[in-house]
Amino acid sequence: MKINNNKQGVNITYPDKNASRSILKKNETGYDVIVFCHLRWSFVYQRPQHVITRLSRHYKILVIEEPIHFEPGLENTFHKKRVAPNIDVWQPRVKRIDEIPALLERNMPNTRFPIGWFYSAAFIPVLETFQFDMLVYDCMDELSLFKGAAKELIAQEKALMKASQIVFTGGKSLYEAKRKDHPNTHCFKSSVDETHFSKACDILYFPDDLAHIKNPIVGYFGVIDERIDLDLLRETALKSPHVAFVMIGPVVKIEENDLPWLENIYYLGMKDYEDLPAYLAAFDIAMMPFALNDSTRYISPTKTLEYMAAKKPIISTKIRDVVRDYSSCVNLVETSDDFCEAISNSKIDNKRMLEEYAEILKNTSWETTVEKMRDIMRKTVSV
Repeated sequence: MKINNNKQGVNITYPDKNASRSILKKNETGYDVIVFCHLRWSFVYQRPQHVITRLSRHYKILVIEEPIHFEPGLENTFHKKRVAPNIDVWQPRVKRIDEIPALLERNMPNTRFPIGWFYSAAFIPVLETFQFDMLVYDCMDELSLFKGAAKELIAQEKALMKASQIVFTGGKSLYEAKRKDHPNTHCFKSSVDETHFSKACDILYFPDDLAHIKNPIVGYFGVIDERIDLDLLRETALKSPHVAFVMIGPVVKIEENDLPWLENIYYLGMKDYEDLPAYLAAFDIAMMPFALNDSTRYISPTKTLEYMAAKKPIISTKIRDVVRDYSSCVNLVETSDDFCEAISNSKIDNKRMLEEYAEILKNTSWETTVEKMRDIMRKTVSV
C-alpha cells in the first residue's frame, strides 16, 4: 500500500495491485461491496440500480447516498433501509459529504472491505478512512458539467481515477474522454432490461392519467432538467397542436416556471419503474428532446434501448452517442420543423426499423453487461 497526499487534502490509501482473488468472493463477515452513489435509490431507476441489483446476486452490498435533509436531533445518524435481500441503503444525516467518513466509521465494525464502487468522485474523502482491496469507478456521466456541480469535482475525479484499479464508462464519448487518464478503462454503454420494457407490446389498457389525453402521443420518460431542450419542445408543440406531448419524470434543477405550459403538453410526474411499460405502451412515438449543451456532451441515454424494446419509433436530437450508434433506426432532428416532419413520417410497422432494433437489443442486456464487468474484475486481480 502507499499513501498519497493529494490536493484535496485527503490521504488516500491505494489498493494493492496484487490484490488476492478472494476479494471477488463473498465476504461472510459483512458487506462485500460498498457503493457510493450521488443518485437516490428511490429516484429514477437507472444504471446504478440495474448494475447493483445484478451484482447483489453475488455480493452483499451497502449503498451510501449523498446527505439528506434531517430534523433537529437526528444529525450524525443514518437513515437505513433494506431495499432487496442483499442490498442495504444508508442515507447520511450530515451537512457535508466530507462528514460521511466519520459517521460511517462509527457505524462500521471495520474499515476495510473487498470492493469500493464509486458513481461520484465527490465521495473521495472516504478513502482517507476506509480501505478497499479493489476500487471501481463506474463513470456514468460527466457530473462536473451538470448544473450546480461543485468546482472541486474535476480534481476529485482525477484523484479517484488514480486510486481506482478499474474505470467503467457509460458511453463511447465518455470512454474516449477517460481512457487517456487510466489504462484499465472499459466502455459499457447503456444496456436494457428487454423483458421488462417489451411488456409494452402486449398492454391494451393504459394508466388512468392518460385517459383524457388524445392520440397521437409523443412521449418521454426520464429526468426533466437542464438537459431537455425546452425551447424545441415548446416550438414543436405549437406547430403540432393535434399532437399530445407527454413528459413523465421528476423536474430537477430547473423551475416549473421554466417549462413550456401549453394545452398539448402534459407533465405526469415521476412514475414507478414497474409502471413505465404501461405508459410506454400508450406512446405512438417515443422522444428524446435533449439540448446540445455541456451537460449532454457525453450522455448515452438508456431510454433509447428501452424505447426499442417496446418497438416504438424514436425521435431524438443529435446526441453524439445516439448519432454514432443508432442513426440508421432513430429519427434525428435539429429544429422544430424537423421534429414535426419526423412525427408525420414515423411508422410503428416499419419492418426494417424493427429488425434493426432486434439486432441492437440482442447484445445489450444488463445481465450481459454486469457479467462482463465481473469478468474484467476477475482478470484485473489476477494480473
